Amino acid sequence: MSTKDFIEKDYYKVLGVPKDATEAEIKKAYRKLAREYHPDANKGNAKAEERFKEISEANDILGDPKKRKEYDEARTLFGNGGYRPGPGAGGGNFNFDLGDLFGGNAQGGGGFGGGIGDVFGGLFNRGGTGTTRTQPRRGQDIESEVTLSFTEAIEGATVPLRMSSQSPCKACSGTGDKNGTPRVCPTCVGTGQVARGSGGGFSLTDPCPDCKGRGLIAEHPCLECKGSGRAKSSRTMQVRIPAGVTDGQRIRLRGKGAPGERGGPAGDLYVVVHVGEHPVFGRKGDNLTVTVPVTFAEAALGGEVRVPTLGGPAVTLKLPPGTPNGRTMRARGKGAVRKDGTRGDLLVTVEVSVPKDLAGKARDALEAYREATVGEDPRAELFEAAKGA
Repeated sequence: MSTKDFIEKDYYKVLGVPKDATEAEIKKAYRKLAREYHPDANKGNAKAEERFKEISEANDILGDPKKRKEYDEARTLFGNGGYRPGPGAGGGNFNFDLGDLFGGNAQGGGGFGGGIGDVFGGLFNRGGTGTTRTQPRRGQDIESEVTLSFTEAIEGATVPLRMSSQSPCKACSGTGDKNGTPRVCPTCVGTGQVARGSGGGFSLTDPCPDCKGRGLIAEHPCLECKGSGRAKSSRTMQVRIPAGVTDGQRIRLRGKGAPGERGGPAGDLYVVVHVGEHPVFGRKGDNLTVTVPVTFAEAALGGEVRVPTLGGPAVTLKLPPGTPNGRTMRARGKGAVRKDGTRGDLLVTVEVSVPKDLAGKARDALEAYREATVGEDPRAELFEAAKGA
C-alpha cells in the first residue's frame, strides 16, 4: 500500500460505517460485505473480486486498533489526503514536499537532521534516512479459508491448512543476487520509495519501480528467483480453530504468515471460517436451536419430552398442559461455547404433530372429543376482531 493510498482512501466509506464506529460494528459490517462479495460467491466477477480486496484492506486497517489509530492520525494531519496549512502559513504559493518531511531529500541534507520520518516511521512503515537501507522488512499477511462441520465450529477443531506464500529465496539467501552482493538502487537510493507529484504543491511516495520497493538491485540475478529475492513456498501447518466460531468469521493468527526479510518479523495469517449446516440443530448467536415434534395429547395434557443435544446426552423438558404450537422453551447451558468458556442455551421449539392417518380406537377417541367440544369455536375472537377493525 502506498502512502497516497493510506492517506486518501476512506476505509470507513468502504465498509459503510461512521468514523466513530465500534470494533463490533466494524466487524459486523466486514462480515456482511465479505459474504456478499466473496470470490466463491461471485465466480468470474472481476468487479466483485476487486470490491472484496478493498473490503479486506479496509478491515485490515480499521479492524486493528493500532493501525486504525495511525490511519486516523494520518488523515487528520494531512486533511484527508492533502496538507492544509493553518492560518499565517503564507499565501497560495505555499510549497510543501512530503519527501522533505519524511526523511529529508535523497542527499540526506534535510533541515530536520534525521528527518521527521524517524518520528512517523511506524505510521508509513518507513524508517529515517539513516536506517532505511538495513531496515528489516515484515513478511506479507496471508489469507486462507477453512470449512468446518457444524459440530467442529461449536466445539473447536485442529485442522491442517496448506498455504502458499512468498519467502526469502534459499538459493541467494533472499538477496536476489547469486553472489549475495546486491547494490543499492540508484533510483530510490535504497529507500524503496520514489516521490511522485500530485499536483497540489507537494509529493507523495510510491514503491520504486526499478527495485520493486526492495531498495536493492541484483548485479547478477539469482537464477532461482530472477533477482527478486523471493520464492514461492508451500507448507502445511496445524491450525487450532477456537470453539464457538461462526460462519464467515475471520481469525487472525499473529506471526503465522509469510517470513520477513533481513530479520524482519513474519506476517499474520487470516483464516476465514465457513461452517456447514446441521440436519437437526441451528444457531442463533451463542444459542443452539432445535424443533421438537410433540403429539396433540402431549401439548394439550402436558407431559415430559426428551430432547437431543449436540454431542451430549438428551435432556428432558416438561410440557405444561395447553402448550401451544410454536412455543419455545430453554435448556440452559446446552448451546455454543462463548469466549469466556461458558455455554449458551438450547432453544427448543415445540411443533404439534398432526397424524396423517387415524384408525381404530384413536379415531374413535378423537371423534368423541369433537362431539364433546361442539359449540366451541377457536376462531370466534378472530372474526369479532375483524369486524371491529
